[in-house]
Amino acid sequence: MRPEEREAILREDAPRPQSARERRQLGELEEDLRSSPLRSKPLPLRLRNFRSTAEGYLASLGGPLPYMTRLREIEAMTDAHERALEEERRRLASEVPPERFDDAWREVVTRWSFDEVNDLIVRHNRWYPVESRLPMDPRRRDYALVNGRDYRLRPLDAGWALERCPAAV
Repeated sequence: MRPEEREAILREDAPRPQSARERRQLGELEEDLRSSPLRSKPLPLRLRNFRSTAEGYLASLGGPLPYMTRLREIEAMTDAHERALEEERRRLASEVPPERFDDAWREVVTRWSFDEVNDLIVRHNRWYPVESRLPMDPRRRDYALVNGRDYRLRPLDAGWALERCPAAV
């Protein structure tokens, strides 16, 4: 064993003099305590309606779960489609006479490709209950509702696009 390592181990619990930095930090802490509005008052009771478990702790260390990142991607891609459709609608409105706009817009929308975002939506609908540990609802004989709605997302199609960007100019 190296001598400096041995000295560090032997001095581990021995009191040592405070440094200037530690004295300054203690002074700041005492000042914070003196000016605190909660001084000499009981702290509010924080009830926790759950018990932390080892698997919950380990899951929290891994960052966002796959369904969370997938939902974020679906939302971003949906917003991008909305913006692109709106831009295309404006461009088409400036090029096509108003009497032909309805038919031209419906043709553009039916040809629009939502394949990439729909693939994510299909994966979300398949794996969300497992990844989020969604409980079963015995009355419905299906998974429980999430915020009062079914967890399944509707794939994007021409009907969705016409709802968001109607053909009327």
